Amino acid sequence: MMRKDSVAFACVALLALLSVGLPDLALAQAASPFLTGATALQSNILAWLTPVAVILVMVLGGMAMANRISWGWCIAAILGIAISFGSTQIVTWIRGMFGV
Repeated sequence: MMRKDSVAFACVALLALLSVGLPDLALAQAASPFLTGATALQSNILAWLTPVAVILVMVLGGMAMANRISWGWCIAAILGIAISFGSTQIVTWIRGMFGV
């Protein structure tokens, strides 16, 4: 026959086991902290890159008007700006191609 102390201990142990295992279900979040941080980093980079890109286009336009720059540099700058600001769409497109 079991004593009352051992029954109480078994109940407390079962309760502790359930309380350790169940919060994972209750505290599940939609986005991971890594994804939140990566999104914030991307937003900050784009916030800094926007005025830099505008100034770059202005400088390239001025140098092109003065015939002081190769058109290859202009095309490279435009492609770089398109890749920088379209990175989210490019990643989504590539992930869609591979079914990820």
